[in-house]
Amino acid sequence: MRFQEIQKMAKGVGIKTYRMKKAEMIRAIQDAENNIPCYGTERISNCGEVQCLWRNDCLAFNGHKVKR
Repeated sequence: MRFQEIQKMAKGVGIKTYRMKKAEMIRAIQDAENNIPCYGTERISNCGEVQCLWRNDCLAFNGHKVKR
């Protein structure tokens, strides 16, 4: 997902995105949606959230191969 799309989504849930990096925004969105704010963390090594909107991007962010 593109940065601008993530920024729009974040603003839609009331997050002020000024000077936020992509990973920070995604974790803030996860938190605002009452999910574990885990994007880009070491949790990916045992993540079972296969339906997560951020999963493929998170895997790529952490250097894992992404299945398409």
